[in-house]
Amino acid sequence: MPPFRIVFAGSPAAAVPSLRALLDGPHEVVAVVTREDAPLGRKKIMTSTPVAVVAETAGVPVIRANRLAPVTEQLLAVGAELGVIVAYGGLIREPLLSGPRLGWINLHFSLLPRWRGAAPVQRALIAGDRVTGAAVFQLVRELDAGDLFATLERTIGAHETAGHLLESLAVSGAELLTGVVDALAEGTAVAVPQSGEPTLAPKLVLADGRLDWNETAERIIDRFRGTTPEPGAFTEVAGERLKVLDAMVAHDAPALTAGRIELRAGRLLVGTAGAPIELATVHPAGKRAMPAADWWRGRAADAPVVAS
Repeated sequence: MPPFRIVFAGSPAAAVPSLRALLDGPHEVVAVVTREDAPLGRKKIMTSTPVAVVAETAGVPVIRANRLAPVTEQLLAVGAELGVIVAYGGLIREPLLSGPRLGWINLHFSLLPRWRGAAPVQRALIAGDRVTGAAVFQLVRELDAGDLFATLERTIGAHETAGHLLESLAVSGAELLTGVVDALAEGTAVAVPQSGEPTLAPKLVLADGRLDWNETAERIIDRFRGTTPEPGAFTEVAGERLKVLDAMVAHDAPALTAGRIELRAGRLLVGTAGAPIELATVHPAGKRAMPAADWWRGRAADAPVVAS
């Protein structure tokens, strides 16, 4: 199998298993393009992307760019035969799209054409999907619409959050991706058109994490799981934001009016359109994360008892 010269585009931790797998394989990663360093944490320390850290440790040239147009010539000059993109965070347009001899392939964390876009894992959970997967496809101008080289499917665990699910798919997806790269090198890869009705997965915003207590407990937990850890599930009590870090359906508890909060037998419960939800761990604004029952006990006796 003749080795490929590969240019890799990726940024977050979810792209790291794919980059590591390519670095450990028979092909040569000649350049990595990733997002620019960004300020993180309370002290706003400029921090490299996880992909940049791995690439630099491996001695691979790193190009930092939030937009690819200004660095297109630089990327074309590396003479890659194949481009690989995993959660880079930007669009690849011409002439870069067709620059490598075999173009670009993309590892996407959904069963395409379901959940095309920036947040497929999160949107799948919010929608209540019980099955998901990953796909490797040929990158084309239309969003996530190229022909499929390979897919994998898995059941979503009943308690998996977006963070847990993405971490798992990143590992299994890396194996799927390297299999496609090897098949392309051997000339045995076959791509087939996507089949089915597309759905879109736009990037989440802060408001997507708001829990609506007028929905059923199951739908609320789906949203909680889909927005954990980012942008974070939350509710408001007396006008103050309360981030919900751990919650579950309390099937064994009596029903409560939607949004009503009660402490029963040491469990903090919130009413929904169905069974109550138990808040296990919360993060009040300006304070540390804590057990929900402790947060509730620390409030004034005459404080509001309704979440919104």
